[in-house]
Amino acid sequence: MADTKPSLHTSMSPALLHLYDAAQATVVIIDVLRATSTIATALYNGARYIIPVDSVAKCIELGRQINCITAGERDGRIAEGLLHGNSPLEYTREFIEGKILVLTTTNGTRLLHMALDKGAREIITGSFANLTAVSNYLINQTNNIILACAAWKDRVNIEDLLFAGALVERVKEHFSISCDASHIAQTLYKKAAHDMYGFIKSNNASHYNRLMNYGFEKDIRYCLEPDLANVLPIYENGKLCVY
Repeated sequence: MADTKPSLHTSMSPALLHLYDAAQATVVIIDVLRATSTIATALYNGARYIIPVDSVAKCIELGRQINCITAGERDGRIAEGLLHGNSPLEYTREFIEGKILVLTTTNGTRLLHMALDKGAREIITGSFANLTAVSNYLINQTNNIILACAAWKDRVNIEDLLFAGALVERVKEHFSISCDASHIAQTLYKKAAHDMYGFIKSNNASHYNRLMNYGFEKDIRYCLEPDLANVLPIYENGKLCVY
């Protein structure tokens, strides 16, 4: 009897997304350090919605047009022309509740727009901060799934694979998984699960080093902790809102 379960694949880099049929899939955008962690945190703390954009210029332009917070980073630092960055710790309830956030990042928001261009049936965002919300949503899906890692300028990174692996570990019984990238991610996660911060540090993860050089250890630790902002952001009509 043919396997009637939906399929699950992992794209390790935006450069590989074209290999998968996004038009038939729910695409999970994964940018653990830090875009999707920040998205979950801002929505959890009461942001009205988030508008993800793929350029600083567009972010600034929207800031002139609507009453919103414009934020984003390039290469891990606050982007020129913006007042706020991509640290989830910036987006406390006192700061973000009831406000609109326009966000641009080096990797995560770019990948979201790539998935849109490829006609994704549905787009959600995932991070350890909302691991359970994402897992529970996927378990109830009939769509195929693509776990899309934002990586770093198309180069595969450890932390996004760890999160993809955590999802695979949680939802594997509900999907047909004939995908080496998914199995690699799951294997990596199982090795790291007991101490993810220690794992990425001991393995000299490139983005860990980049953010540590900027003094963002608290961000890294926050972004590796499960379910601190357990909401499901879903993309609809140009906005990320709580599902």
